[in-house]
Amino acid sequence: MTDHARAALELLRDNSHFAWYVIPLLLLVIYVYAVEAERRNWNVLFAGLALWGMDWFNEIWNSLVFHFTERAPVWGASGRTAYQILIGLNIEICFMFAVMGIAAAKLLPPRDTRVLGIPNRPLLIGVNSAACVAVEIWLHHVGVLTWDWSWWQADVPYLILLLGYAPFFVAGFAVHDMPRVRTKALTVGAILGVDAIALIVFGSLGWL
Repeated sequence: MTDHARAALELLRDNSHFAWYVIPLLLLVIYVYAVEAERRNWNVLFAGLALWGMDWFNEIWNSLVFHFTERAPVWGASGRTAYQILIGLNIEICFMFAVMGIAAAKLLPPRDTRVLGIPNRPLLIGVNSAACVAVEIWLHHVGVLTWDWSWWQADVPYLILLLGYAPFFVAGFAVHDMPRVRTKALTVGAILGVDAIALIVFGSLGWL
């Protein structure tokens, strides 16, 4: 086990690190979604939930990588936190991704709009993913997000972009553009359902 993985593991679900700022952050996340629900802006609301659900999916398989290799997760969160949920996910990251999908969806132009002659959806998936990779590289630089595998590093950022972030925006934008609210709800329900089942099953086995 790497030193980084050991440091993150020591924080895992340790209630002694709780800080009160979690409560106002939670209320802010609830408010963000309440505003979209009040406006019946289902495109944005479900896009936000889809992106959040995809992050949970990534965090689950990241934890499984650590469990089965017994060496390190693909990424670990070892900085100060009010609560460490999984080895690569703390409560602050969780809230961040809950809001990120809402923000990205609210900035979407109409689907047929082109930017510099390029369809805006693929372009914005690339731009948003690249921006997230840049932030992740900075977080790694300051030591709060750790990488211990040679193929997941700042000098080879392609996997970070393609596996770490692009699926988030692909799912969020796809749900945003679905024509029926029922289809959006079913898709988001499927994503979150898979996450919930994985958390229950793998968690009960002690793999997370």
